[in-house]
Amino acid sequence: MKALKGNAVFAQSGGPTTVINASICGALEEAIKSKAIGKLFGARNGILGVLTEELFDLRKERPEDLRKLKMAPSAALGSCRYKVKKDSDFERILDVFKAHDIRYFFYAGGNDSMDTADKVAKLAASRNYEMRVMGIPKTIDNDLAFTDHCPGFGSVAKYLATMIMEAGRDTDAMYTSDTATVVETMGRNAGWIAAATGVARRSEEDAPHLVYVPEIPLSLERLARDVREVHKRLGRCFVVVSEGCKDEKGNLLAETGGAFATDAFGHRQLGGIAEKLGDFIEKEVGIKCRRNKPGTIQRNGMHFASRTDVEEAYMCGKTAVRLSLEGTSGFMVTLVREKNKPYKCGTGLAKLSDVANGEKYLPRDFMNEEGNHISKKMREYVVPLMKGEAKFEMGDDGLPVYVRLKMVPVQKKCSEWKP
Repeated sequence: MKALKGNAVFAQSGGPTTVINASICGALEEAIKSKAIGKLFGARNGILGVLTEELFDLRKERPEDLRKLKMAPSAALGSCRYKVKKDSDFERILDVFKAHDIRYFFYAGGNDSMDTADKVAKLAASRNYEMRVMGIPKTIDNDLAFTDHCPGFGSVAKYLATMIMEAGRDTDAMYTSDTATVVETMGRNAGWIAAATGVARRSEEDAPHLVYVPEIPLSLERLARDVREVHKRLGRCFVVVSEGCKDEKGNLLAETGGAFATDAFGHRQLGGIAEKLGDFIEKEVGIKCRRNKPGTIQRNGMHFASRTDVEEAYMCGKTAVRLSLEGTSGFMVTLVREKNKPYKCGTGLAKLSDVANGEKYLPRDFMNEEGNHISKKMREYVVPLMKGEAKFEMGDDGLPVYVRLKMVPVQKKCSEWKP
């Protein structure tokens, strides 16, 4: 199919990752080579930037700065968690696209982002406005359906497993006073991140000794029993627990309350499970317990990112643009594991609507029979995704140097948007 003549918008959404900028870098480099795509716009803070018409001209950035996006953490274009609900807002998006002759829309994000992209594509088609919409996968949670794994997951797995390995040595050394440690990882409904830390345990003594995920209910009685058993055997215990872990009745073991208890999509804000379980261990088991929560640190650790993850994220961005120029629209690029030994990965496609309505959970056989640590299958799945080190620029001060875009604004053409 013939490539459309027109301009393109690139946007990012959801929680930042180590490699979402690598995806945008790949997409931009592919778009720059095209004679069909004219202006390249970034939308400041995802779909919100489209609604507010806060676009900036990416062609006015220095080419070397765009290349440096490949090795920059977080979301350089700005991200958001905004749910487009009103029909009038979708009409507004299309009006902005028409005003700036946008014929290509590339949205990097997770399930909710793919849902937004899908609705925009369908609205454009219903209005006979020719435009191609492509999704670029992103999420550290690794819970997008129809893809073997998600860009961002390999790096958080590598970084956090290393943190656990090193923190475990601290517990080893201090076990006479700090006998136990609980680390809380991200992961709302799926335990991929928590499970990935299990690869740090190469021997019986290595941390983590116990790993708990949302897919397997966790009773406090069982936790106490597991901790006592490990402590009796080793004299210490290191626990990794996903923030989304639930009890036998399906209730979250911990969540954030107050004014910000839910986000724009109705997702409950999680956090505090390390504190809760730490308090319980001290009271019930009778040993001192440290609590660690890496928080957003775990998802932006470019200084120890997986090279495999960076290159696959970059590949997803390039593929999204290349296929859109060939006529593909309404799909998200997927990662397809072609073989494991030696590891080889290619790309595929999934409908935006299918991705939006799906969620990938950690398979039961990726955990051991007891449900408190990983199995060989999980180790074989995740290790290839963590391999290789990202090559980034170091400053004279001994710290990494990460690019910051100029974000030259584009003149607005539409009336002011009122939420």
